[in-house]
Amino acid sequence: MSAPEIAIRRGSLYLGRALYERYFAGLETVVLLRRDDDLVILPVRFAAAGGYLLKRRNGAGDRVVTAADFFRSNGIEDHEEHHLAGSWSTDHAGLVVAGLFVR
Repeated sequence: MSAPEIAIRRGSLYLGRALYERYFAGLETVVLLRRDDDLVILPVRFAAAGGYLLKRRNGAGDRVVTAADFFRSNGIEDHEEHHLAGSWSTDHAGLVVAGLFVR
């Protein structure tokens, strides 16, 4: 399987249905963390624990996470657009997007 495609645009994180089903199936929230230059997307098993909502974007089952505050505070402006690959890390227990915050 090729690396999952992830998009960031207008302060939101976009995940395709296949990626959502593979790593976050049945979940309603995720936590976004910056670890050095990488973005780490962690699954949240209990919505009461907090995090960002994984909203259903369309009938195909794609998801969107509105997180403009997180991206702006980490140097990613609303007008920027990124198309990235991620990989699952057992060490981080989440999906890692390497090098997103490299400037």
